Amino acid sequence: MKDQLRGCVKISAKGRQLYRFINMIHTGRICCFGQFCRQDVFYAEIYRHDLPALKEMAEECGVELESSEVRTLSSSALKYRKRIGILIGLVLAIITVMYFSSVVVTIEIQGNYAVSDEDILAALDGLGIHEGASIRDIDLRYCANELRVRVEGISWAAIRHTGNRIVVEVTEVVPTPEIIPRNSACNIVSAKNAKITSVLVRDGFLMHKVGDYVHEGTLLVSGVSVSSSSGRTVLHHSMGKIIGEYQETVTFSGTFEPVQKIYTGRSDTRRSLRLFSMRIPLYIGRNKYSSYECSEQAEPLCIFGRELPVGIVRKKLRETELNSVKLSLNELDEELNRKIFFYEKNFIGEDTQIISRDIERTVTGEGMTYTVSYTLEGEIGVEKTLLAK
Repeated sequence: MKDQLRGCVKISAKGRQLYRFINMIHTGRICCFGQFCRQDVFYAEIYRHDLPALKEMAEECGVELESSEVRTLSSSALKYRKRIGILIGLVLAIITVMYFSSVVVTIEIQGNYAVSDEDILAALDGLGIHEGASIRDIDLRYCANELRVRVEGISWAAIRHTGNRIVVEVTEVVPTPEIIPRNSACNIVSAKNAKITSVLVRDGFLMHKVGDYVHEGTLLVSGVSVSSSSGRTVLHHSMGKIIGEYQETVTFSGTFEPVQKIYTGRSDTRRSLRLFSMRIPLYIGRNKYSSYECSEQAEPLCIFGRELPVGIVRKKLRETELNSVKLSLNELDEELNRKIFFYEKNFIGEDTQIISRDIERTVTGEGMTYTVSYTLEGEIGVEKTLLAK
């Protein structure tokens, strides 16, 4: 490290009185290291401050002396000593690092699933924990206790900081599982007009067998029984799974000239300076688009590989307008088939099986209609509370 601060110089010397020059170096108490001779040329390294004295010795002995600076911290500093901008930038960088090490730069939340980050951040902001807040002014233990009280759904909270990063660890309240009262009487009735294909009764009395056709609202499993010995009425909480085959019809329509949102090709980029949660506009004028789509891209400032809450935010506005698009018969057919696919994926349950699908297509001058008749097999029984006096 001392060599880096002192600065080193590599030298090479040659001449008739070379050995006299070498003896003068040794007797002159000049620190010389890494020295060797090759083909009547003397090579060595010395400290920078000894170079003037060495030049006087070389001139006295008539020796040709060549020197070159070894790259060190001190040599780099001397090279840029007249560049004030670099010095000012270095000072500003040091001040920036010292400032951002004493304020909150990022807030990281861990352990939350049901409680949103927005709710926790809003409560922390009310407690004085936000980007740009001084870490010294934050009572972490008090804020952790208050956070548990202010945010519903949190049973435990802890707050710590590592450098300029605040880490919030929470444990959520475990909800009490819904307990279905087994002593409440209920029936199981049909929710569809269906043909029964399978039954599984755990409690109650089956009223229809496999193969029977039942209408919507028909009693499938009864929760009422009469004791044969005493004649007393006994109520049950009917439990079971009744599978049936039923029909369902869905209509999908489309036109040959639908109105769609398209891009006009015009766009505008607006830049803002982000300083913590505050944004300072770097543009002039208002948005001139009545209908548009917006996308943002943030470019944070980084120092020594760490992101700072300062940077440039670019907001791109793309103008849109409503316009009618002409579709061919095949294009509209693909569009309606896509609607059928999404309906079957999102609205028909995973436990429901599609047995058959009949599609009837109707084409008019304005558009096309698909009438899809499904034959489905799934659970048709629903519980219905039995009210008794």
